[in-house]
Amino acid sequence: MSLKQQITEDMKAAMRAKDAARLGAIRLLLAAMKQREVDERVELSDADVVAIIEKMNKQRRDSINQYEAAGRQDLADVEKFEMTVLAEYMPQQFSEAEVVAAVAGAIAASGATGQQDMGKVMGVLKLKLAGRADMGKVSALIKAQLTK
Repeated sequence: MSLKQQITEDMKAAMRAKDAARLGAIRLLLAAMKQREVDERVELSDADVVAIIEKMNKQRRDSINQYEAAGRQDLADVEKFEMTVLAEYMPQQFSEAEVVAAVAGAIAASGATGQQDMGKVMGVLKLKLAGRADMGKVSALIKAQLTK
């Protein structure tokens, strides 16, 4: 079963269970997926769906920071719940050690020697780690390795 089909089935299950909060989060995801399909006139693959979920999670993290800064914990809690629902559809995350090893391997494979080569290393890792690691943290690791 594709990721898109699984999400649709989970929406139906949430409807049957009358789980309004979960249903709302899943519908947000389905709406973002449908919007991308309509805009680009393509059928989404599992990788495309994961990319959409990553983007939505990043938006949620930004919103949580802003809500907490403004003292709106109620809204931050809603965003956190939506992130937990979205996380169910993400692939298994790499451990810290696996990410460090992947960064070291990519630096060696690309022959990177300094900060100017960071784009080459990110290009290699983006395909390998997409959806399986926080790319912001990966970028920081690369920067730390290249400045040594």
